[in-house]
Amino acid sequence: MIRFLHTADWQIGKPFGGFAAERQGGELHGERFRAVARLAAIARDRACAFVLVAGDAFDSNTISDRDIQRTLDAMAAFPGPWVLLPGNHDAALSVSVWTRLARFEPKTVLIVADRPEPIELAGGAAVVLPAPLTRRHEGADLTTWFDHAETDPRAVRIGLAHGSVANRLPEKAESGNPIADDRAGRARLDYLALGDWHGFLKIADRTVYAGTPEPDRYPANEPGFVALVEIDAPGAVPRIERVPTAHFDWRSIRLDIHGDAAVLDEALGALPRPGDTLVDLTLAGSLSLRERAALDGRIEVWRARLFDLRLRDAGLVDEPDEEDLDRIDVAGFVRTAIERLRAKAADPADPEREAAALALRMAYVEHARLGQIEG
Repeated sequence: MIRFLHTADWQIGKPFGGFAAERQGGELHGERFRAVARLAAIARDRACAFVLVAGDAFDSNTISDRDIQRTLDAMAAFPGPWVLLPGNHDAALSVSVWTRLARFEPKTVLIVADRPEPIELAGGAAVVLPAPLTRRHEGADLTTWFDHAETDPRAVRIGLAHGSVANRLPEKAESGNPIADDRAGRARLDYLALGDWHGFLKIADRTVYAGTPEPDRYPANEPGFVALVEIDAPGAVPRIERVPTAHFDWRSIRLDIHGDAAVLDEALGALPRPGDTLVDLTLAGSLSLRERAALDGRIEVWRARLFDLRLRDAGLVDEPDEEDLDRIDVAGFVRTAIERLRAKAADPADPEREAAALALRMAYVEHARLGQIEG
């Protein structure tokens, strides 16, 4: 029986430019090294024979030497072999991260699978057939050579590739680096270890995307896992365990709010680890000005509690009522102006509707700040 770990898409060196560099961006960057250390610990503790990395271990070929060294240090808990396949982000160019590795001194056995030729592992009990990328996008299926590769019939036969399995992924994910959806059968593979799709996805009994071990975006495709694979013998159906590896929790949440801002606390209060959670929050519905002011206050509280909060509230409409306007204690021409703003904010056809709603809300908040509105 052969037991090994299948992972992919570490994206070491990903810049996370949309986050504050000294806090969120730096922590997300550092967590990718800790994810690799978690993989090494799993491989060690579960007595794996080897680890397969199905492409994009690095986010680019221009990654810093420091990040390369930190990656090698993170791998140290498992002595190897680690088989690393060049992917589209870290393709095997004439000068690449892979050629630069020669000047480092890893504490593990590293095998760079940068040539389409069989790699014997576990004393010949397993053979890996790699399909390395030598440029970012290939129009041809680089796994075709698997079909005719000769290997010892007593060895477990494993394919290792990075790309898009035809007819099995969303159309936008199939723009390059194609892989036939029946490759495992045609090439007599016991297992086809894939990378590029960032979520864990079992295409068939012998064809699996491991996904990224640490999420790096708001997902809908189940990232944050590694595949622990056991194969009893050539021809046997593999046993695949999906082992969780993620630290940060990325959530996309949509809330429909109609007159009750309390739903925000209910939804975000259910998060198990808010300090390690990134939320992309979309709000829709309608609120009075006093409820909107209360909601804005709660959003700021949650912004401090969460690791990161992105807010999309274009679909949330202010609907001031008589009580709101009465609380803005003004009279004369100011009251007339407030009434006109209310009318414009309530008219979907008015091009100044959003500006009028914002002006009303600001007037309400300013009166509250000055203590002219009672709670």
